[in-house]
Amino acid sequence: MKVFLSGATGFIGTPLVRSLSARGDECLVLSRSSRDPWQNPRVRIVRGNPAVPGAWEREVDGADVVVNLAGERIVDPPKRWTAERKRALRASRLESTHNIVTAVRSARRPPRALINASAIGYYGGRGDETCIEGTPPGTDFLAALCTDWEAAAAEAADRARVVMLRSAVVLGTDGGGLAPLFWLFRLGMGGPWGDGRQWWSWIHLVDEIRLIQFLVDHDVHGPVNLSSPGPVRVSEFAAAVGKVLHRPAAVRAPEFALRLALGEAADALLNLQRVVPAKALEIGFQFQFPDLEPALKEIFGFRRREEGKGKREE
Repeated sequence: MKVFLSGATGFIGTPLVRSLSARGDECLVLSRSSRDPWQNPRVRIVRGNPAVPGAWEREVDGADVVVNLAGERIVDPPKRWTAERKRALRASRLESTHNIVTAVRSARRPPRALINASAIGYYGGRGDETCIEGTPPGTDFLAALCTDWEAAAAEAADRARVVMLRSAVVLGTDGGGLAPLFWLFRLGMGGPWGDGRQWWSWIHLVDEIRLIQFLVDHDVHGPVNLSSPGPVRVSEFAAAVGKVLHRPAAVRAPEFALRLALGEAADALLNLQRVVPAKALEIGFQFQFPDLEPALKEIFGFRRREEGKGKREE
């Protein structure tokens, strides 16, 4: 299979390309630089910027699948949502998606599928309500951004199967949702934020990659929640991280402090969602890490050390 990928040199894209190429797929990676972290004959770097039309669009013609993960990070590192920042967040997603869709629609042999990034921010702040793929969108900035982002991807539906990846916070040691928190907990300064009762929907990086590949391979359409079936409250999440790292988790970041530091951007930490992966479970996807504590142990290497210790004792 030939897979064209945009936004694939980051935290999620790099291991996704590694996994696709390892199973024999040919990966064409659109990149603004010549950096090649894979050094694999099945991976070819295509120079270009997805936010700017260019010669790279010709590479979409003949690809079997397009995976578009392009978009600036929302809260990593934390930044205030100034008017300029909001424009950058929107442009990095909408312009890239628009250009990808244009390439798909103009291809003589269009790809069978467009797998396009989105996020569970689509649902807005929902309190204790459980969100599945049919839950309507919220009304805050992130919800409006995700709604427009998905609408841009849906423009390709007349030429390709379109899937929107409504991703939860992805957990891994090299980036994602744990990166800003890791050293705080290591230093004994970690803990919950806000009132701690918000729901924290998450997914292990391994399952994020496995589920994207599953959606590449199966005839699925529309939005899919990429989220563990075991969401927890923020207070439970902080306690679990502290337990796994053997560190206290009692330093609370109150809402007023987050608002003072981040302004409206604090919504990304306070207006959260209780998301379940209804469609993924319905189509038969099996999560390797459905529960938080085993996922954290694997991420921080405890499982590997425990297994190694057990083998030495044998």
